[in-house]
Amino acid sequence: MGSGGGTSLQEDERCRLPWGHFQGRTSTIINKPRPKSSYKLVVSPRRYTVWGWFFSLVPAWALGKGQVRGRPASQIQKGAPSHQYFRVAARLMYNAGMVSPTRLLVTALCFVATLCVLVPALYTQLLGQGIPGSEGTWITAAAAPTKRTEVAVTPLAGKIYVIGGFSELSLRNFMNLTVSKAVEEYDPSTDRWTTKAPLPVGLHHAGAAAVGGRLYVIGGFTASLFSIWQPVASVYMYAPKTDSWTERAPMPTPRGALTVAEFGGKLFAIGGKGERGNSAAVEVYDPSSDTWDSRAGLPTPRDHLAAATVGQTIYTIGGRINGDYGQNLGTVEAYDPRADRWNQVANLPTPRSGIAAGVVQETIYVFGGEQPEGTFRTNEAYNPTTDHWQSMAPMPTGRHGLGAASVNDRLYVISGGPTPGGSFSNVNEVFIPPE
Repeated sequence: MGSGGGTSLQEDERCRLPWGHFQGRTSTIINKPRPKSSYKLVVSPRRYTVWGWFFSLVPAWALGKGQVRGRPASQIQKGAPSHQYFRVAARLMYNAGMVSPTRLLVTALCFVATLCVLVPALYTQLLGQGIPGSEGTWITAAAAPTKRTEVAVTPLAGKIYVIGGFSELSLRNFMNLTVSKAVEEYDPSTDRWTTKAPLPVGLHHAGAAAVGGRLYVIGGFTASLFSIWQPVASVYMYAPKTDSWTERAPMPTPRGALTVAEFGGKLFAIGGKGERGNSAAVEVYDPSSDTWDSRAGLPTPRDHLAAATVGQTIYTIGGRINGDYGQNLGTVEAYDPRADRWNQVANLPTPRSGIAAGVVQETIYVFGGEQPEGTFRTNEAYNPTTDHWQSMAPMPTGRHGLGAASVNDRLYVISGGPTPGGSFSNVNEVFIPPE
């Protein structure tokens, strides 16, 4: 076999590559440079390793006067690790004078840049075709001043209010049997908490929502002479400007562990547990007239459920039977307030109760919950348009009896018990959904 300058060449077996080979004298070709015409790189374009593809591109521009020609893949020796082939090949090319180091570097950078452009483009294309992508991210914000569980949480005017619940046993709350009156306001823009005027009475497992610049706390359980599970029908309105509470017309059915959703300037109190067990009651409060009205009952009576409003529909999610978290449900029922009609939709993939829900960009996110084996870190998202659920990034801290509030397309998941039953936290974790 020959090459330019009339020099006789023979194959050096040490120089075989998985995607081609060098040809040259069998002398110390790695240690002594040779003229550009003394060696040639033989590349097989049919080899598919990354480095093989890279070096198949190199000769077109980066090589000097070395000759390049094809070789069948079947004639190429196999066996050595790819990184060793790359190291030997690069040194051979440099010592043989077949490639300028500067040109080789530029070619390598172009190769990497091409990958950096193609890979994100492909990723974006896959997302556009509906293939699951990012599951969102979590960050930690300032902890609440008080460790609590079974709280009511709602946003109002860019702030978040954490209301009532159970707090850790102390001398201060001993007489209230740990049922809390505390109201704490969180400002996401400053990451700071402020203590506000307490509830008129201690409540846990209450529902809360905001409308017309006011915050309403509806139902729940309170402490009585013999129990901390006395269901109530009370309604308390909070005015942020005056930091004061006013009692309003009570709802027709006393109950706790209910859920409350806002639609069209009215508040819908749904489900829960009363003195006789689960309630199917759906009662609507009109703040403008301070009156209540009854609607079509919840098809699956349950407590410790969550609700969220998207468009013209209220979705009721999960829950349990008669306060037993060994009987968790994945039931999701959609209510049309205009038609006063219920429909069944896709079930929550992970049946659970003691959960919280929030909405960002018309997607419902459901957090946490409990079961006999422990609390859930589960975070699942529901798309009402497709009637489809998707698993999202799990919560850093599993909890039940927590609350969630959406502010500026972020979901603040606050307080709750890290273990089933009576446990407490002041955790404030923020979920940032994928764009």
